[in-house]
Amino acid sequence: MQDKMMDAFNAQTRQMFEPMRKINSLMLNNMEKMTQYQLEAMKRYSQMGTERLRNATDIQDAESLRDFGTQQAAMMNELSQQMQEDARVMSEMSLEFKAEMEKLFGEAGKQMADQASAAAKGEQPSAKGEQPAKASSQSSRKS
Repeated sequence: MQDKMMDAFNAQTRQMFEPMRKINSLMLNNMEKMTQYQLEAMKRYSQMGTERLRNATDIQDAESLRDFGTQQAAMMNELSQQMQEDARVMSEMSLEFKAEMEKLFGEAGKQMADQASAAAKGEQPSAKGEQPAKASSQSSRKS
């Protein structure tokens, strides 16, 4: 009798922690994906900045300064477009994460509702016929 109760307890515990495990896994995967993207973006921005510094060191006269200024304007436009693209991608990742979280919470809520209704159905028979068995198994555990 105690083995059955322990097996039921273990099964309920696994069911209880399964949604949390899925949520933790989803959060970890999302964090990894976002971090990887941000590292790649930082690398791109660093390369752009380093390239601009190298070009600045090549300035030797007024004409090269004018060319550098023209290139600087084009680079700022490119940087602006890249930042917009990065913001769009990060937003898409966030929306995807939100949708997956909502799906998991919906599944967890449905599972909890199913378990609650199953427990409510299971409690009715035990209140009538199985109550003495529970009392005797609990008292046998104490001794």
